[in-house]
Order: sequence, then structure tokens, then C-alpha cells
Amino acid sequence: MVSIPHNYPIGIEPADIDFMGHVNNASYLKWVQAAVISHWQRLAPAEAVATHLWVALKHEIIYRKPAFLEDDVVATVLLQKVEGARAFYDTIIKRGEDVLAEVKSSWCCLDAQTMRPARLARSVIERFFPKD
Repeated sequence: MVSIPHNYPIGIEPADIDFMGHVNNASYLKWVQAAVISHWQRLAPAEAVATHLWVALKHEIIYRKPAFLEDDVVATVLLQKVEGARAFYDTIIKRGEDVLAEVKSSWCCLDAQTMRPARLARSVIERFFPKD
């Protein structure tokens, strides 16, 4: 089952540019975090957004092509699966049809009050996957 994709436009800032004139690799992590959180905030019910937080556990990034200051870049986020308090995402960062980076990441859902891992209700998870 494939999740509802979420497209997240990325604004490249001068601070993202490194000494070689293209986007620094560290900026991709910042973009992935913003894109995944935006996906959560867009599709999850307001109550779930208010009572849960997400922390990244792992990112695996394959860099394909460099990005530059004036580029129009979009991150497309897909939730692959949720297991317990963990969620697994794929994020593709593109400039037009060019894939700039592919990112696999895992995240842990936390209860916003206790800061302990929290499982999401099935009804929340189902909002991320289209009905057949």
C-alpha cells in the first residue's frame, strides 16, 4: 500500500550554499525534516498533531545531483509503513524531472507530554493511505 504523497516546496537560502557553490549536504537533512513534519501536519487530525511529536532516528541519503541557489526544488514525501511508534519514510528531492537526492528515514513518534514513544491509533495511520 502506498501512502498519499506530499509535495513540499523547498526555498534555497544563501546560507544553504557551501564553498563549492552548491547546496551543502547538511541542508538536505533540514529539508527532509521539514517535509516529513509538513506531511504529518497536513494529513493527521489536529488532536494528533497537538499531542504527538516526531524525532528522526536515521537518515540514509543518496545524493544524485547538486542543487544551486536559484533552483526550484520540491521534496516528495511518502510514508512507507508504521510499526509501533516508528514510521518509515521515503523522500525524493527533485529539480524538475532531475532527482537530486533520495532519502530513506525512520522516525519515532513521541507523546508530547511524556516525551516517551507513542503508538498512533489505527484511525490516524489510515489517514495517510488512500482508500481503495
